Amino acid sequence: MPIVDVVDSKKKKVGSVDLPDEVFGCKPHGSLVHEAVVMQRACDRQGTASTLRRGEVSGSGKKPWKQKHTGRARAGSLRSPVWRHGGTVFGPKPRSYAFGMPKKKYRAALQSVLSAKLSEGNVVVVSELSIAEAKTKLLANVLAQLGITGTALLVVADPNSHVMQAGKNLSCVTVLRPEELNVYDVLRCHSLVIPQGELERVKEVWS
Repeated sequence: MPIVDVVDSKKKKVGSVDLPDEVFGCKPHGSLVHEAVVMQRACDRQGTASTLRRGEVSGSGKKPWKQKHTGRARAGSLRSPVWRHGGTVFGPKPRSYAFGMPKKKYRAALQSVLSAKLSEGNVVVVSELSIAEAKTKLLANVLAQLGITGTALLVVADPNSHVMQAGKNLSCVTVLRPEELNVYDVLRCHSLVIPQGELERVKEVWS
């Protein structure tokens, strides 16, 4: 069972905690992680691209000229894709790119990236993560005292907490509840900050 230090808001060690093997002690599964990221990115696609087919562009349906004896190539419609202002062939239409993934496979992928984040030394367990007011400057100061300079993912259970509200204004900070942890956000952040009180909930949801 991995053992990590617990620090306060000024990065002073105040104790240690055993992280659950079920979540932070798993073997890496690169293929599962890749599949999970592709799925998440596909589900996030808007799929609103649209083009006009030959039946949708404006123009007469009349044959431009007779079939033979004009010296010109045969033509049957002004909307032909080979003509200027004609319709588009096989162009995109609004659609959903989303696809699913079995829950057990996704859970295994998340456990893999959490374990990798811990092995890299980028998991920070704090005794308490809180600020007096919902001000971005206060949260930025706390992160600076913890020595976090890059992108960070904060795990906060209360959706109405000051940390949750203040984190929305920091482009390099993502704040999620334990239930909202996902493979893509864990991968794209450099540091994962988890309050000690939230570890049990993370284990409960993702083990």
